[in-house]
Amino acid sequence: MTILSVENLYKSYGEKVLFDSITFSITAKERIGLIGVNGTGKSTLLKVLAGIESSEAGTIKHANDFRVEYLSQEPELDHNLTVFEQIYYGDSPIMVAMRNYERTLMELEQSPEDPSIQKKQLAAQQQMDQLEAWDANTTAKTILTRLGVTSFDKIAGELSGGQKKRVAIARALIQPADLLILDEPTNHLDNQTIDWLESYIPQYKGSIILVTHDRYFLNRITNKIYELDKGNLYQYEGNYETFLEKKAEREELEIQNEQKHKNTLKRELEWLRRGAKARTTKQKARIERAEQLKEKTFDTVKQDLDFQIGSTRLGNKVIELEGIGKSFQGTSLIKDFSFLITPNDRIGIIGPNGSGKSTLLNIMAERIQPDTGTLDKGETVKIGYYTQDHSEMDEDLKIIDYIREEAEVVHTAKGDVITAEQMLERFLFPRSQQWTYIRKLSGGERRRLYLLRVLMGEPNVLFLDEPTNDLDTQTLGVLEDYLDQFPGVVITVSHDRYFLDRVVDQLIAFEHGQIKPFYGNYSEYLEQVVLPEKQEQSKASKKQAEQAKPKRKKLSYKDQKDWETIEDTITALEQKLENMEQLIADAGSDLGKVTDLYKEQSQVEQELEAAMERWTELSLLVEEIENSK
Repeated sequence: MTILSVENLYKSYGEKVLFDSITFSITAKERIGLIGVNGTGKSTLLKVLAGIESSEAGTIKHANDFRVEYLSQEPELDHNLTVFEQIYYGDSPIMVAMRNYERTLMELEQSPEDPSIQKKQLAAQQQMDQLEAWDANTTAKTILTRLGVTSFDKIAGELSGGQKKRVAIARALIQPADLLILDEPTNHLDNQTIDWLESYIPQYKGSIILVTHDRYFLNRITNKIYELDKGNLYQYEGNYETFLEKKAEREELEIQNEQKHKNTLKRELEWLRRGAKARTTKQKARIERAEQLKEKTFDTVKQDLDFQIGSTRLGNKVIELEGIGKSFQGTSLIKDFSFLITPNDRIGIIGPNGSGKSTLLNIMAERIQPDTGTLDKGETVKIGYYTQDHSEMDEDLKIIDYIREEAEVVHTAKGDVITAEQMLERFLFPRSQQWTYIRKLSGGERRRLYLLRVLMGEPNVLFLDEPTNDLDTQTLGVLEDYLDQFPGVVITVSHDRYFLDRVVDQLIAFEHGQIKPFYGNYSEYLEQVVLPEKQEQSKASKKQAEQAKPKRKKLSYKDQKDWETIEDTITALEQKLENMEQLIADAGSDLGKVTDLYKEQSQVEQELEAAMERWTELSLLVEEIENSK
């Protein structure tokens, strides 16, 4: 069932067309991933669907009571409201009931003996009963707990950036909506939270359209992909993996069509050059067709990184850390950490938010000094550092001038020279765009440009702090190809599981206040470290629950009655099934009678299955009582 339809949507930004009369629809329960190079208009399309921005032409149709919930890239919270007021906002009946209930619950905790508050709490409970809002309330509490949102009375203005993001995600997931719009929901979340979000989204009742750079996340939760490219919208049924296969087929077909077009154009031009007289209408039409063929273009240009990147020569000595310790405001982030970095290392730094990953990277880069320990850096080390919070760009500079400020050319390992213009092209800035002012770029395009500037310095040790945030999947593919050929050391802090698997071969893991090295990629780390830990925790929890469970001394009255009759019940149902099979056989071709008997047989089978489960349950209880004697 279609819940939203978009027809001939058109929007431009200056001379750039973002949506060139695109048409699509969203049906119930769909999980749509929206992808495209930064600057193509992905976030703008989400804002248009959310009603935040308008289009220049086209229509968006949906039911009158259609509800949309939108999560922006950067959390948009009222700094004067509490976390509680941010999360339980809205005028839907369930939200109003949950808001009243939670408010009175907080009041009751502060004044448990106040009769007026007790009365308000009872009324709030009755309202929850009437609207059957308890399931929604349980879901909300689960979401808040898993996202680590606990301080409900805190003012939003007092929260850190990561806390604001979690509150914004909780609010988006809790609100009832027909369509949930998520713009980069995984940005700035740690791996554990992303894993939970990945498991929760399939249960969401409404439809979802999202933009994310996390390709594992995209692959596991989507059943449809929209690709926005040069004003056009391409639709693919299936997840990200299927999209890659179908896109390759589309591009191959485009190449074939271009070749056919060239052959046709060649024939038409040969006909014109033979000096055909343009006397008849037919001949004039053919000349016009040839002109049209010459104007037709195909998008078959591929921007691949097919060259060996050079860098400043790196000696055998890179960086050695010995007994490093660092604390902030009395909290120890790094304690007695020693590590040796050698040439060609590919290292990923992982761990929960706030555990000290970026701090360790900054110590390695000598941007901050450790409290204890020493750092010994090789004389030939030249660090290129891509930070989360890069310095402000001069918006009045043109793209090409910004890159040329760092370097006019870079050199390959073979000694070839690649110009700034060529590097920009390889990082998805075509020549036609290179003289554009930086102020006209989207946030993602600026991040990509900043990344290229870091690489233009030809470092031999590359530090990447959350490089996947705000970069599109195509740019990440370019970066990964670049790093494959990069001859120096790569050290990255990242929560992007795909990126870690693709780029690194060893990890520095912040675990429960300790820092542990691991040799392998992130998936291997999950399989060999995280999964066994979870299994042990599960066993321990189960054992603790069994120990805490009170031992039963005897069966309850109802259990005793069921135990006395359950075997006779099972025997009777089995006999009834045998009789019914004979009745079905005797009914022969009497279709109506056979249909009725099949329905009755199905009902008896369900009763027998329930009786068997009850027998198993009672048997375990009887065994437990016997063992406790």
